[in-house]
Amino acid sequence: MFFKKLIRILMSRAVTIAVLMLIQIGLLAGVILYLSRSAVYIYVLLEALGLLVILYLLSRDGNPSYKIAWIVPVMFFPMFGGIFYLMLGSLRVSRHLQGDLNEARSQTSCYQTEDPALMHRLEQEDLDFYHRSNYIGRVSGYYPYTNTRSEYFPSGEALFPVMLEELKKAEKFIFIETFIIGPGLFWDSILEVLCQKAAAGVDVRVIYDDVGCLNTLPPKYYLTLRQQGIKTVVFNPLMPALSTYLNYRDHRKICVIDGNTGFNGGINLADEYINARERLGYWKDTAVMLQGEGVCNLTFMFLRMWRHASAERDDFDQFRPTCSARADGYVQSFADSPLDRHNVAENSFLQLINRAERYLYITTPYLILDYSMVTALKIAAQSGVDVRIVTPHIADKWFVHFVSQSYYRQLVEAGVKIYEFTPGFIHSKMLVSDDNIAVVGSINLDYRSLYLHFECGTVFYSGSMPRRVREDILDTIGRSEEITLAWCRKTPRLKALVQTILRSFAPLM
Repeated sequence: MFFKKLIRILMSRAVTIAVLMLIQIGLLAGVILYLSRSAVYIYVLLEALGLLVILYLLSRDGNPSYKIAWIVPVMFFPMFGGIFYLMLGSLRVSRHLQGDLNEARSQTSCYQTEDPALMHRLEQEDLDFYHRSNYIGRVSGYYPYTNTRSEYFPSGEALFPVMLEELKKAEKFIFIETFIIGPGLFWDSILEVLCQKAAAGVDVRVIYDDVGCLNTLPPKYYLTLRQQGIKTVVFNPLMPALSTYLNYRDHRKICVIDGNTGFNGGINLADEYINARERLGYWKDTAVMLQGEGVCNLTFMFLRMWRHASAERDDFDQFRPTCSARADGYVQSFADSPLDRHNVAENSFLQLINRAERYLYITTPYLILDYSMVTALKIAAQSGVDVRIVTPHIADKWFVHFVSQSYYRQLVEAGVKIYEFTPGFIHSKMLVSDDNIAVVGSINLDYRSLYLHFECGTVFYSGSMPRRVREDILDTIGRSEEITLAWCRKTPRLKALVQTILRSFAPLM
C-alpha cells in the first residue's frame, strides 16, 4: 500500500514538473560554471550582471523586503544570482499579457462608473468611509453600492446548502472562479447542478487555477467539464519552464448567479472547506452572499478574468443585476491585481488599521508582513486600540507557520493580542473595526496574496455586517489559545534561527 502511494506521488504531475524545472536549473548552473571557468570575460560579465541587478533593485520602487530577499543571494552568488533574478525574480510581465489585461479592464470601465449621488450621500454620512471607498474605486475601478442585501456564513458547512439552492435557481448564467476544486461531496454536488443547468441552456462558466488544482484534479480536467456543456478555462497553465509568470496565480473565490446573487470569501470548492473531510482538525472558513446591485462588481471581476483567459468578448450589459434589495449599509467588492502595482488590498488594510479607534480584529491563515504593516499594527496597539489577530494552531505549511510565528514577539511586545485557533486550521481572511467597517474575501496577510496573486474582497461600510463579523471572530477567539510574551520567550534557539532564515526569504515563498 505504501509503495503504491509512493509511486502515485512520484508519477504525479506536480513531481514531474518539479523534476523538469530542477533539471533546467541544474543545466543552467552547469553551463554558467563551465563558461565562467573557460572564459574569464564570461565570469566578469556575470559578476557585472549581478552588480547591475543589485543597483536596479535599489533604484526601483517596490517593497523593500522583496528587494532585500533578492539582493542577499545575488551578493553571495553573483554568478548565478543575476541570471536567476532575471528569470524568476522580476515582476515584469510580457507586453502581450499586460496589454491583454489592460484591454479587459478598459472594456469593462465604460460599464462601471461612479454614482455621484451615492458618493455624495456617503460623503455626507461619513467622510472617512467616503475617502476609503473613493480610493478603492479610483484605483481598482470598483465602486460602492447600496440596495444590496448581505448574508454572512461563519463556516463552509453553513454556506454549502445555501449556495447549492441558489445555483438551482439560475435561469441565465452561472459564473464560478476558484483557486481549488477538489472532487467530493462539495464539488460533486455543485457539478451536478452545473451540468443540469448547462443542459437547460444556462450559460455556465468556470475558471480554476492550475497550480491550485495541481494535486486535486486530473490533467486536462477542463475537457471533462467542457464535454458536459460547462465552459471552462484554466488560469495560467503550469508549464515546466523557468518563468516569472508562474508566480501569478488566481486566488479569488467568486460565484455569481444571474447577476443578482454573488458569493465571495475564502472558501474553495473542496470537502475540507465544509468539514466533510477532516484535514488539519476543524477547518474554519467564512464567506458572504450579496443579493442586489452590489453583485455587479463580482460579475465584472469574473468577466475581466474570463476575457483574459479565454479571449472571448462579451456584451457586459446583459450580465448586469436586474433586481435590488433593501440594504442597511454600503458594499464594495473589489479586485486586486499583481500587475497594476497599486497594492489595493494592502493599502486598504493599512487605511483600516491606521483609522481604527476602538478595536481591530483580524483572522488570517498566514501572517507574513512587511515593515509598513508591522509598523501600522504596532502603532495602533500602542495607541490604545484593541488589536487582535487570529492565526492557525495547526499548520498546513510548516515553513509558512514558522515564519508567521516569528512576528509574534514584536507584535505582542507592542500590545497586539495574538491567538492561535486550537481546534484546527483557520483559513478565513477578515478584518473588522469599530463595528462600522469589515472586509471579507480571499486575501491573506502574506506577500503572495498582497503582491503576486489575483485577489478579491468585499468591504462593508456601516450596517449589520461588521457586527456579525466581530461576533464570529470573538467566538473564534474563545476557542483559541492566546500567545503571551512568556510563550514567545520559550522559543528554542534553533527554531528562532530557522525562523530568521526563512523570514529573510519570506517574500520569495
